[in-house]
Amino acid sequence: MIYSGNAISVQTLSDGIAEFKFDLQGESVNKLNRATVQELKEATAAVKADASVKGLIVTSGKSTFIVGADITEFGDNFAQGEAGIEEWLGVLNSVFNGFEDLDIPKVAAINGIAFGGGFEVCLGCEYRVASTAAKVGLPEVKLGLFPGFGGTVRLPRVIGIDNALEWIATGAEKRPDVALKDGAIDAVVVPEKLNEAAIDLVKQALAGKLNWKARRQEKLVPVKLSPIEQMMAFSSAKGLILAKAGTNYPAPKLAIENLEQNVNLNRDEAVKIESKGFAKAAVTPQATALIGVFSADQVVKKMAKKWEKLSHPIKQAAVLGAGIMGGGIAYQAASKGTPIVMKDIRDEALALGMGEATKLLANQVEKGRLTPVKMGETLSRIRPTLNYGDFKEVDIVIEAVVELEKVKAAVLSEVETLVHDNTILASNTSTISITSLAKNLKRPENFVGMHFFNPVHMMPLVEVIRGEKSSDQAIATTVALAQKMGKVPVVVNDCPGFLVNRVLFPYFGAFDLLVKDGADFQQIDKVMEKFGWPMGPAYLIDVVGIDTGVHGADVMAAGFPDRMKPDYKGSIQVMYENKRLGQKNDKGFYVYVADKKGKKAKKVDPTTYELLAPVVTGEKREFDAQEIIDRMMVALCNEIVRCLEDKIVETPAEADMALIMGIGFPPFRGGAARYIDQTGVAAYVALCDKYAHLGKAYEAPQLLRDMAAANKSFYG
Repeated sequence: MIYSGNAISVQTLSDGIAEFKFDLQGESVNKLNRATVQELKEATAAVKADASVKGLIVTSGKSTFIVGADITEFGDNFAQGEAGIEEWLGVLNSVFNGFEDLDIPKVAAINGIAFGGGFEVCLGCEYRVASTAAKVGLPEVKLGLFPGFGGTVRLPRVIGIDNALEWIATGAEKRPDVALKDGAIDAVVVPEKLNEAAIDLVKQALAGKLNWKARRQEKLVPVKLSPIEQMMAFSSAKGLILAKAGTNYPAPKLAIENLEQNVNLNRDEAVKIESKGFAKAAVTPQATALIGVFSADQVVKKMAKKWEKLSHPIKQAAVLGAGIMGGGIAYQAASKGTPIVMKDIRDEALALGMGEATKLLANQVEKGRLTPVKMGETLSRIRPTLNYGDFKEVDIVIEAVVELEKVKAAVLSEVETLVHDNTILASNTSTISITSLAKNLKRPENFVGMHFFNPVHMMPLVEVIRGEKSSDQAIATTVALAQKMGKVPVVVNDCPGFLVNRVLFPYFGAFDLLVKDGADFQQIDKVMEKFGWPMGPAYLIDVVGIDTGVHGADVMAAGFPDRMKPDYKGSIQVMYENKRLGQKNDKGFYVYVADKKGKKAKKVDPTTYELLAPVVTGEKREFDAQEIIDRMMVALCNEIVRCLEDKIVETPAEADMALIMGIGFPPFRGGAARYIDQTGVAAYVALCDKYAHLGKAYEAPQLLRDMAAANKSFYG
């Protein structure tokens, strides 16, 4: 044994070749935390001091290679400011450079995920061979950053400027075949042949069949590309990548500028440029928010794992109500391996549900993500039926019938008599109280809410709703099913609208009030889209369905009349009364016309302004963009705080992730709680006070006043 640590070991194999293995003890994955980096330094020194080592294969003792840096350590490092971050990276890069400078051939044997710092370790080797199960990439832009451990320096020298810009500025994960084509890896083999292939490459290098020294040298010197070719590469990248990234995500722009500065320098100088640029990105609010989103996502996953331990196994599921929603639920369960019965009372509804599932699967086949055989296997897991047949064998029933309490209550009462005593009943309702629906059930402890978002196959969030009598086991089993279906479950307590819709309706209320006060609905949409929402509120309600919105608003008004029951007729109600339902009938705030590809494109309709004229009581004017943002966001954020006050959701992390996954809250702003933190709690309370005259929805909740007085924030 040449070196033995808690994260890295180095031992001789044969013929002067040693195995440099990453295997972080006590963790399920390898990551580059402080301890691992220290061991990388020590192990490198041990190899350098051992003259018997002629070559290295770099391996992993986990199913992954190295998932990247330990993001939990970023907070302390980033708190030091730009100068402190540069200093930290300087120390870290001296370790990476020392490893790269070992005067022996090194081959990375990439068995699984090698992302970020993990792939930067691979780039420190002269050669890289990947298993067919591997994935590689530099996804740091997704955290508002770009590679900081030498990735922007080594990658363009290995695969060229064009490819490196695309890899780094998009943060794309690459399959082995794509990485091989781009030149980022040198060979792809089946998993069981990986180490053997890596050893063979080392032997070829030692035998002089491969010029490994030239390979290393090309990473130490400027990129070999003429100034004109460089200019063309960077100009093209800026146009394509920055247009896609937009102004709300500064990291891709900073990454491109960084590469532009470092490609004509030697490695040691180029790495200093990279560190300076990384530090600049690290202190942006976007990086703070996106790293926060990553951490919040980990919190949500940990909560789900805790619940999963209490769950019953689910071998057979059922969905009541076919149609688009039922078909979407059936598709999602079947595509992830869970057999599901789809029950309805009408043949045409079953045909619609099966049609939806078939369409979604056919789309996967068309894109090459699924074989026709696998499509057939998936469809065979969905059993459409007009009767209750084998419901005694079903472990969970998801009710997805029409959103009317009487209908849902009747269907649930009926099915409860036909299933076994431990079967979980779950209602896919977006507004109806789970506690209320449970009143007529004999086993209310087995009943929960399971709110999918539309379209089911695209939206990651599932709200699992606990009624007053829902048992922990029922919640746990539903959480486990949501995970098995590839969804992210967030457990919330019962209240009108649950979490996401309860928070969304004050946002729509703020929109209505702005229109009433004289704002142009198009200006509101443009301002909120520029702020970062995927669509503005008028466009969003058109997509949701104006009839759905009005129904939801009635439920919310009854539940929270002090702040969600307006004393005027708003613009959304006017659209509904004029039978403008949004995309459902191609007329809402906008009109929708099919484009050449058959997609619905929105267009402005002058009639909308005529219909809205009686609604407007204020002076028609162009509002200051910040006033629109403040009024829209205060109404929404205040409600998320009230949900935390009322214990509807347990943590700010779960609340923020639910908004990001459920309604497209801008990820680079981190969620509503993070947005309040970044505004500053005291400053946010002052903003509430400024708009408090508009109504209860704008008044600062007591929790925020207490936090401001104690100088506290949601994320500390």
